[in-house]
Amino acid sequence: MKAGVDVGPTNTDAALLDDAGAVLSTVKVASVPGDPVASVTAALARLAAPPPAQVAVGLHGAAAAVDGRRGLCRVAVLRLGGHEAEAVRPLFGWPDDLRRAVDAGSAIVDGGGGLDREDWTPLDRDAVARFAASVASTAQAVAITGLFSPLDGEQEQEAAEIVRAELGDLPIALSADLGTLGLLERENATVLDAALSGFATGVAERLAAALAPVTAVHVTRGDGTLMSLEHLARHPGLSLGSGPASMLRGAGVLTGLGDAVVADVGARRIRVGVLAGGFPEEAVSGARIGGVPVGLRIPELIRVARPFEPAELAEAVDRMQPGAGRLPLVVVGGGAHAVPDGLHPEHATTAGAIGAATSPVGGQYERVVRLPDRADLPAAMEAVVEQARASAVRAGADPLHVRILEAADTPLGYLPGPFVRLRARAAGPPARL
Repeated sequence: MKAGVDVGPTNTDAALLDDAGAVLSTVKVASVPGDPVASVTAALARLAAPPPAQVAVGLHGAAAAVDGRRGLCRVAVLRLGGHEAEAVRPLFGWPDDLRRAVDAGSAIVDGGGGLDREDWTPLDRDAVARFAASVASTAQAVAITGLFSPLDGEQEQEAAEIVRAELGDLPIALSADLGTLGLLERENATVLDAALSGFATGVAERLAAALAPVTAVHVTRGDGTLMSLEHLARHPGLSLGSGPASMLRGAGVLTGLGDAVVADVGARRIRVGVLAGGFPEEAVSGARIGGVPVGLRIPELIRVARPFEPAELAEAVDRMQPGAGRLPLVVVGGGAHAVPDGLHPEHATTAGAIGAATSPVGGQYERVVRLPDRADLPAAMEAVVEQARASAVRAGADPLHVRILEAADTPLGYLPGPFVRLRARAAGPPARL
């Protein structure tokens, strides 16, 4: 058997499923304020005995930590880019209270690579070392972002080695691991990833102590897949947006639909999103966490406050329709009864827990490459596909059963030269203990 747990601010939902995905039982318990691990164990205690072989946990705590400005590490922010990257400083546009909670100092140093090797800007290693020494007394984590890291993350790795030599074993987040293109959004996501490192490490250790070794434990991530506790500790920012992602996945599982508009009706708000091919439709632009624009793959959502006007909700649903062909509306969540229209599947109140339990472990990889000859595209794409597959395995997928969900190439006409963005996503079932 396997279980899914969805930890919310008010209630924690849990669902027990058999190996074929049939729902055996569900429970809803009051969440323990400020303690997601205690909420998980309380829900599982009510759900079944003996413990299930696998548990997937949806932790809303990362987003709550950012929104509430609590439990965050102070982050030293290092940008590799020189004069070309100085127009907008790191943490520009952040809400003042979040900046105060996170900022341990920032610097922009020469480096960052380049579009071509002949235009390559070497890393100023001395400047990196001086910056690391200057934040030794304040930094609890470090975020490093290179201007051209989507092409080559080598200089970020080099800078990380210098920082580690100066500061020891502090958490270091690298923007190349996130893979998105826009500099500021990628840097913001890297800073939040570093800021959440203390929260994630504590949760991962406590979950492992509470549930292992009998149970294999994974946590949900914002793209509708799972990752291991070890991967959570390394990349906590990937858990942002995981609550809505699990809800969307659950709506699809409960209805058998791969494509649908989904309304998640809570006590204080309704979230409307889109399920596409069984996974959340991602925010193309404008994704924000805690008031900060980020380059993270999280679901595209429209929020409607409760109490709501039917016309307001209908407008949100219409805006999320992908085209002229109407997708069905699925209504889930504890307040689903308040929306009479659409499909109301059985177990709709615990859709997030069911979505977590049925999600695969995921991985992705994205790079920008120069391709003067389009005949070289298949080999370049195959390399990206293999990296995506390896990413899924590192996140905890069974290496024998990883499949490719997406492999796409996008020409970047705004760059000088034949540059192409390559992206691949992979997923597979969790590796067995």
